[in-house]
Amino acid sequence: MKSLKTSLPVLFGAIAGAIVALIISSGSTTKTITNNVVSAGGSSVPTALTKTSGTTINAIYQKDSPGVVDIDVISVTKAGSSDGGFFQTPSETSEDEGAGVVLNKQGDIITDEHVIADATSVTVHFQDGVSAKAKVLGSDASTDVGVIKVDVPASELHPIAFANSSDAQVGDPVVAIGSPFGLPETTTAGIVSAVGRSITAPNNYTIPGAIQTDAAINPGNSGGPLLDADGDLLGLNDQIQTSSGSSAGVGFATPGNTDLEVADTIIAGKTVKHPYVGVCLNSQYSGTGAQITASTQSTDCSSSGSVVAGSPAASAGLKAGDVITKIDDTQISNSDAFIAVISTYEPGQTVTLTVHAQGSSTSKQVHVTLGNRPKSAPTAG
Repeated sequence: MKSLKTSLPVLFGAIAGAIVALIISSGSTTKTITNNVVSAGGSSVPTALTKTSGTTINAIYQKDSPGVVDIDVISVTKAGSSDGGFFQTPSETSEDEGAGVVLNKQGDIITDEHVIADATSVTVHFQDGVSAKAKVLGSDASTDVGVIKVDVPASELHPIAFANSSDAQVGDPVVAIGSPFGLPETTTAGIVSAVGRSITAPNNYTIPGAIQTDAAINPGNSGGPLLDADGDLLGLNDQIQTSSGSSAGVGFATPGNTDLEVADTIIAGKTVKHPYVGVCLNSQYSGTGAQITASTQSTDCSSSGSVVAGSPAASAGLKAGDVITKIDDTQISNSDAFIAVISTYEPGQTVTLTVHAQGSSTSKQVHVTLGNRPKSAPTAG
């Protein structure tokens, strides 16, 4: 997967250490564009079939483009040493570009966390040419959501309404607006290709409920809106899957319901918290349920183990190879479903898991008191 942001190194011709930067080189100048690049729910009837009216793409653009901003970010990596201190690495400055959405008349703007990560300076450009410095209010790498704030007249701010992202269905028409390859206000259209996808956050946790689209999004679209047929926001464009580095018609937006909830928490000055179990799940498991990766399987979690030492899962006695089929009374079909359901709980809550030991047909119930997620994922689960 690739993130979609644009970066221009200012010193020493090198990109500062962003996980999600896609680099596009031309001569001696390197420009990066922000969007993460990666290698269901809702009603039973698609919205596209139940709507009696909709707006044209041009009408959606006219309505919403004043609420979409272009974001320039300057970040600096500090000088350091390597080789036991004998070699001093210089500090480096890079300029990144992404998009954002005006949330309210108070100047709050939502974008992707990876757009503003490590920012030392953030400048927002509005459609009418007005520019303003922005303050980073906060961000959450686990959901890839960040909030910045500008001090401009209320007349400059055109908030975009949020749709209920859980209502998105395959086939629904969508419109994306952003700054691909440094071209602000670029508008593309497509459909919802799939719902309930799982994508990887900048800190390597899983973001459940992502919306897949074939609307063309490219580096620079990160943080811009994916809009429904009424011009309401379904989610923030976040990643693309590609073999070339450019759009291949497989893009992902984070779910707007989660984006808004996280943004409201940040704006209120509170810390965003996520529940934590501490297991690595086998995404290739073909049976029903979520299997904790067996010790014999190849896994990205091998450095931490299938069950992280000292985690809630370890304290509850969960083992490699265990298959979880229920969380409380909710059936679990696969690893994505496990992550999506667990994410609805709060740290400190106790859940009852129905578990089958590897190779066993009998089940047992295990009580797990959820922890508070560490900043970086020690496992993929």
